[in-house]
Amino acid sequence: MGNSALKAHLETAQKTGVFQLTGKGLTEFPEDLQKLTSNLRTIDLSNNKIELLPPLIGKFSFLKSLVLNNNKLTALPEELCKLKKLETLHLNGNHLRQLPAAFGQLAALKTLSLSGNQLRTVPAQLCALRHLDVVDLSRNQIQNVPDTVGELQAIELNLNQNQISQISVQISHCPRLKVLRLEENCLELSMLPQSILSDSQISLLAVEGNLFEIKKLRELEGYDKYMERFTATKKKFA
Repeated sequence: MGNSALKAHLETAQKTGVFQLTGKGLTEFPEDLQKLTSNLRTIDLSNNKIELLPPLIGKFSFLKSLVLNNNKLTALPEELCKLKKLETLHLNGNHLRQLPAAFGQLAALKTLSLSGNQLRTVPAQLCALRHLDVVDLSRNQIQNVPDTVGELQAIELNLNQNQISQISVQISHCPRLKVLRLEENCLELSMLPQSILSDSQISLLAVEGNLFEIKKLRELEGYDKYMERFTATKKKFA
């Protein structure tokens, strides 16, 4: 892409606060964006070939939305964690194995999408995020859901298409968790904590495509309680 095209994009972004440049084969984060650190509210660089996010990302202190789906990122810089106003972060379809240690400092984060990466566990840093609503960790390599998950503040947790065979009973202590998606994993019925049914806030549990028949789930103790929550929620949105 020529300089003049980039210049035009930058001028538009200066006025609108939105910089969107998708599917252009970019191999790096455009350095020229640093002229707009105080203007930009949204950056979308999806469907490119970006391998590294430079430390200067930490300077976009007014950024609310960062979308980098379908790039080639293998790691995220610690500087990303300085974005105190960031509410939406979409990183689907990259090669991420972990999150920066300071990720819990993204205090405003509401929506986090990490589908199609190489995570092996539910990152403990997520538990520090107090305003998190939706977390998508589908299509990763997660094998178990650890005890720390009980601290998670999310309303919806998507773990579809992983390799999960174990889930901590602590998941039923999540204070706001209403939707739990566990489709197409490696769960035996005996490994699904019954407290999810009998003693949690969860009103939508999606477990199709595991190592048990759905009708067996209905025989578990606590299923009636779960159905009460499920029905009540449905009525609310009907």
